[in-house]
Amino acid sequence: MSATTIGDDGLARCAWAGSDAEYGRYHDEEWGREQHDPRALYEKLCLEGFQAGLSWITILRRRPAFREAFHDFEPERVASMTDTDVSRLLLDERIIRHRGKIEATISNARATLALDVGLEELMWGFAPEPGRPRPRDFGEVPAVTVESTALSKELRKRGFRFVGPTTMYALMQSTGMVDDHVVGCFRALN
Repeated sequence: MSATTIGDDGLARCAWAGSDAEYGRYHDEEWGREQHDPRALYEKLCLEGFQAGLSWITILRRRPAFREAFHDFEPERVASMTDTDVSRLLLDERIIRHRGKIEATISNARATLALDVGLEELMWGFAPEPGRPRPRDFGEVPAVTVESTALSKELRKRGFRFVGPTTMYALMQSTGMVDDHVVGCFRALN
């Protein structure tokens, strides 16, 4: 299987973007681009947690509903959600109705607000040094790294949930802490 695919626009993209329009948009506009906005980082942290065990396209297609259900991922508002909100969200078919992940989103908002440093400073403090060779195919992309394991451990120590090392590596990819666009992809920076 090729590491890239050619889109209708003639551009080579990472093969995982396939022909799905939403995957293509996400690949082109978000994945691998540096994200430093604390609210957006909190959102990505939560969505990556919801994705655990599911496909990312499932989350992307439900992202508008997640944003509505979780007050546009504003940590202050999410932190004030109650057991009544959890019960209501467990009935909301537009999102992933997993009690543990819903409760983690709320507790992660509280953990975010309790940080003695900003979420951006904390997360980006674990970004690997640039200069790793660009992958030629996705077989060369790790699922877990020393950095994602360290980030996971630090977040857990600070009370975050659904932040395992594999989930944190996906977060690093989605927020541009690492750039795993394969050789030949138009988004590959070097």
